[in-house]
Amino acid sequence: MKKILKTLLMLTCVLGLTACGAEESVSDVQQSKINSAEYRAGYIVDAVMSIVDDDIDVSWLENYDNMEIAHIFDEGMTGILTQVSGGSITDFDCEGKAVNGALTSFRSGMEELGENITTGDVTSVVDDDTIIVTIKMSGSAKTGSVELIFTNDLFLTMTSCTLNVDSSMGELMTRAALNTLLGMGTVFIVLILISVIISCFGFIPKLQAKFAKKADTAAPAAPAAETVAAPVVEESPVEDDTELVAVIAAAIAAYEGTSVEGFRVRSIKRANTKKWQNA
Repeated sequence: MKKILKTLLMLTCVLGLTACGAEESVSDVQQSKINSAEYRAGYIVDAVMSIVDDDIDVSWLENYDNMEIAHIFDEGMTGILTQVSGGSITDFDCEGKAVNGALTSFRSGMEELGENITTGDVTSVVDDDTIIVTIKMSGSAKTGSVELIFTNDLFLTMTSCTLNVDSSMGELMTRAALNTLLGMGTVFIVLILISVIISCFGFIPKLQAKFAKKADTAAPAAPAAETVAAPVVEESPVEDDTELVAVIAAAIAAYEGTSVEGFRVRSIKRANTKKWQNA
């Protein structure tokens, strides 16, 4: 019984793995949309390459906005697809930013690819909303691929078209080295700046003390605006006035030939006469 159960479990696991590894089936409608997207993609690439070769893209990008470029490209692709499909495809839709991106990327990418550019294998990836078509490109100098994105509906509107040039191993290593140096250089520069800022913290107290000393020395200069005090007139002591009065009285009495008791000195005033000089 145990052997039978083990056998059943093994068969179940094998069947489960087989089911997981099986590819999902694609409906006829979905496959029709994929085929139509791939068919359109080939003619789109040819049309964009022809526009860039004839330098028409320069005039478009200078004179028209994205909406106008989309309208012109729509009409041109509609005419091309209608003619090459024998009338089975009579409509084409695209976004202006997709055409702008295609013209810009093809202008730089074709120069890198070199001469004798040819198209190669076409692959598609489908999800719920988009169909991504990839077309291999090769030139005399390099290889690359064009990635076109369409809406996964009946309109198959082109929302993106970009030419990506493959980089060689040397270019990838050089780019990686430059990115590494740039990253490490940025880190070291930031660390150096941080260390310099931290080292400056030691000078801050010294600067504060220096400015404080300057402020203290400059403070006493403020009282210079004080008013000059009026000179104090020293009053002569009363004893000195009495002695002076007595001396003057005696001198007057001697000059007049009288006694001091006969007069009293009430005030003393300086006289600008020559009599005192002769006294």
